[in-house]
Amino acid sequence: MAADPDHTRIPHTTAPGTVILLNGTSSSGKSSIARELLGILDGTWFHLPVDAFHALRGGRGLPDDDLQAEIDRTCKGFHRAVAGMAAGGNNLVVDYPLSRRWRLLDLLDVLVPEDTVLVGVRCPLPELERREIERGDRQPGLAALQYDHVHSHERHDLDVDTSRHAPRACAERIAAFLPHRPRPTAFETLGRISRVT
Repeated sequence: MAADPDHTRIPHTTAPGTVILLNGTSSSGKSSIARELLGILDGTWFHLPVDAFHALRGGRGLPDDDLQAEIDRTCKGFHRAVAGMAAGGNNLVVDYPLSRRWRLLDLLDVLVPEDTVLVGVRCPLPELERREIERGDRQPGLAALQYDHVHSHERHDLDVDTSRHAPRACAERIAAFLPHRPRPTAFETLGRISRVT
């Protein structure tokens, strides 16, 4: 009996997927925008939030002196999971705060710059602090800790403000931007800058 060739043939990826990277602080509305995007974008899209990767971690609690190292290892693996999914031809909506400089530098190395759409999800700090209290499921002060860092690279392909627009309106703006996004992308420009600094 002849072997079925489809069992051994590795599927061909015609092109890498598009990555919409939603960058903002905790409580800025990234996940809400991502959920809305999945409902309005054409084709198949995956939502990859970094929080889902942290939630997969098992074992006992970590001592404080190893906590940041554990978070960093998880984030580095997350970057490669995102890159791998995109390399397989999958379109992704990623919500992730670029709250540490190395995160951006590492993503510049592993993602395809022309296929990455960097969206700044902005919200004034007083509103972020109000949301933290209202939600009750966030570390108090986390948004304030991240606030000066997430947008410090100053360059996005598009910015949305969740204090002024609902998640659906932000998602619609992103969806309308995708077919007409200019080149070079923010990731292409940031990659060139990072190589000379």
